[in-house]
Amino acid sequence: MTTRQALEAHLTAMLRPEGFKDYGPNGLQVEGRARVRRVVSGVTASLAFIDAALADGADALLVHHGLFWRGQDGRLTGWLGERVRRLMRADVSLFAYHLPLDAHPELGNNAQLGRRLGLDADARFGEQQLGFIGPARGLGTLAALVAGVQAALGDAARAPVVVPGDGRALARIAWCTGGAQGYFEDAIAAGADAFVTGEISEPQAHLARETGVAFIAAGHHATECFGAPAVAAAACAALGLEHRFIEIPNPA
Repeated sequence: MTTRQALEAHLTAMLRPEGFKDYGPNGLQVEGRARVRRVVSGVTASLAFIDAALADGADALLVHHGLFWRGQDGRLTGWLGERVRRLMRADVSLFAYHLPLDAHPELGNNAQLGRRLGLDADARFGEQQLGFIGPARGLGTLAALVAGVQAALGDAARAPVVVPGDGRALARIAWCTGGAQGYFEDAIAAGADAFVTGEISEPQAHLARETGVAFIAAGHHATECFGAPAVAAAACAALGLEHRFIEIPNPA
């Protein structure tokens, strides 16, 4: 067992949220009890996840997608009020880390996806250097890369959207988890032959066809299932806490 403050300090030292310009607040979003024994991690602070974590005996939750985002009204009513109410009634803390959790070089979403694909980044690209790029190694064809992505995502996998480009052999692969389709042009400029992310928007299909660089959208949720549990597990191991990851399926 440790204190909430000690857990927060450890996570801050790990993820350094002060170094990021983000869409919402990183760190402690809902303050719960002072002592922490059990941490439950997940991708998103949905009501289903909160209820599952409370049923599992959590003292604190750690997620990638928290409660508060730029442009929200800010009033604790409706669905947002209900999520906060569940946590406060249970006296359970919520920690959320968005871009800092994507970017961590070993435990973040991008690093963890690359590890599962057998890829090592030798450079970064894009806004705030969130994108990863490296040699293709054993994934030198688009078919091998698509199969590797589906195998890496496991139970969270869904059929990816694939725009094949010009069919070239893949020497360098870029990736950035979640909703990073806007990084595609940066990936192309960085020398990628293929780009893996979670989502696709209308422009990316045209860019893939016109530049010859393949584009794979494998699911926002599916590509971001690995960072939160990796960070939580490392923090809990260091602080002597219990940890469990709870997956709430999401087709997005």
